[in-house]
Amino acid sequence: MAPRILLARHGQTEWSLSGKHTGRTDVPLLEEGRRGAKLLGERLHRAPYDGLSGVEVRTSPLSRARETCELAGFGERAQTWDTLMEWHYGAYEGMTPAEIQAVRPGWLIWRDGVPEGETLAEVTARADEVVAWARSADRDVLVFAHGHILRSIGARWLGLPLDFAARIRLNPTSLSVLGWAYGEPAVETWNDQGHLTA
Repeated sequence: MAPRILLARHGQTEWSLSGKHTGRTDVPLLEEGRRGAKLLGERLHRAPYDGLSGVEVRTSPLSRARETCELAGFGERAQTWDTLMEWHYGAYEGMTPAEIQAVRPGWLIWRDGVPEGETLAEVTARADEVVAWARSADRDVLVFAHGHILRSIGARWLGLPLDFAARIRLNPTSLSVLGWAYGEPAVETWNDQGHLTA
């Protein structure tokens, strides 16, 4: 069986709701985020996932991802992994895109990066490390992490440059599945939030 990677973005926080760039700041889940995490867990414990027995689980050490993992019912199986932390936004931490555009018109993180934070090359290297780990054995993996690092993993799974991630939006508490088609890396599901509206 060719390994797949299941990507779970953490639940809603006050900063994600307002659009603030939330890198290493440890912002807690809102009640809406906790509810969404439980609904995601219920989904992953029903068919066709059936609790994902045998799947290796890792989570970002930041509390919003860890709590999402725990509320979804995978906390005891999960290993924390710093590689899954969100992009270090440096001087742009806590700012909204509009606030950044006011001081740097035309700015796009996927092209321009951030001052005093992680470079595009550093984020690419972390995403590549996750992809290599996911493909390293005949088993699926499940990760709980953050919007920009998960989008980066999506781009690199497909063998595309990091800036492709600008084109694949990812909402809080979404589920995405990266797998294979005709022997090539493929997107099976992306930004699926069906569990929130069922």
